[in-house]
Amino acid sequence: MSSHMLPVSDTPAVYIIHDNPEWIAPFTESLDHLGVPHIEWLLPETTIDLAAEPPQGVFWSRLSASAHTRTDPHVKEYGRAVLDWLAAAGRRVINGRGVYELEVSKVRQHRALSARGFDVPRTAAAFGSQALVETAQTFTPPFITKHNQGGKGLGVRRFDSHSELAEEAADFAPDGANAPIDGITLVQEYVLPAEPFITRAEFIGGRFHYAVRVDVSTGSFELCPADACAVPGTSEASVDPFTRREEITSETPLVGRLESLLSELGIHIAGIEFIETLDGRQVVYDINTNTNYNPSVENAERGSGRLAAADRIAEFLSSELAEAVPGLEAYAQSR
Repeated sequence: MSSHMLPVSDTPAVYIIHDNPEWIAPFTESLDHLGVPHIEWLLPETTIDLAAEPPQGVFWSRLSASAHTRTDPHVKEYGRAVLDWLAAAGRRVINGRGVYELEVSKVRQHRALSARGFDVPRTAAAFGSQALVETAQTFTPPFITKHNQGGKGLGVRRFDSHSELAEEAADFAPDGANAPIDGITLVQEYVLPAEPFITRAEFIGGRFHYAVRVDVSTGSFELCPADACAVPGTSEASVDPFTRREEITSETPLVGRLESLLSELGIHIAGIEFIETLDGRQVVYDINTNTNYNPSVENAERGSGRLAAADRIAEFLSSELAEAVPGLEAYAQSR
C-alpha cells in the first residue's frame, strides 16, 4: 500500500477529514476521554483508491474555507473528491459535500439566509477588481469587502470612501496582495453594532449549545476563537475577547430559527454569527461549518460543571458511530 494512502482502521472509527492539525487537538482529546476510536485524514499529499470501499465508520468533515492559505490552493478540490467518494459508498458524513459547498461560498450562505427571511447585510459579488470598484459606488461608505471563499477574516477590510477602494483595487486583482482564491470579492454594507461586540451561536447535532460574545472594540475582523488563530504579537496579558452570553438560550427566538435553518440545510455542527444593531436589527452574516471554540470559554464551561463544546461533539460523534455501525457496541465488548 502506498505511504500516501489515507489511513484506515480495522475496526469502525470516527474519521476526521481536515487540512489543519492545529485545530484538531481539542476534539481528539475529548474523543480519547470517551474512548471513541478516531483517525485523522489530513488531505494534502494523500491518495484515495477509487476502486476501494471506504472503511466502516462515521466521517466528520472539518475542511475549511481558508485551507489554501496554509497548504496549497487545491485543498478544496481534494475535499470535494473525498466527500464524493464517501457519498457514493453511502457512508455517514457529518457536514458532507453540500455543507462544504456552503462553507466555501459566502454567496451561498447569503442566499440561504436571505431566502429564509433572515435579516442579512446588503451584499454584492464582484467578479474582478474593476467590477469591485464599480459596484462599490452603489454602497454608502463605510462599507466592507470580504472574500467569497473566506474564513479567518480573509479579505475583510473597511473602506471609508470610494476613492480609498479605487486606490487599492489592484490588491484584489489576480496576483494582488488581497486576491481572492476564487476571484470573487464581496462588497457589503457596514453593520454597526449597538455595542462593540458580535455574537457567535454554536450548534452541535443541529441543536444550540451556547452563544459567545466576541469583543470587536479594536476594530478587528479576525473572529476565529481558536488558539491557533491568535494574532502574532498579541500580549498574553490582554483580555480575552471571547466570553459566554448567558442570556442567549435555546428559548431565544433567533436561536430557534437558526436551528430550523440548520435542519433544512443538513448542517450538524456550525457556528453562526450575528450583530444586534442600535435600531433593533439582528443581522445574520456568517455560517461557519468548520467552527472552532475558544479555550477560555471551554475551560469556564467545564469549571462550572457544564459540558464544553468539544466534549459535546465527542458525545455526538460517538452516538453517530454507534448508529451508523449496528452492533458496534457488542463488537467492542467482545474485543
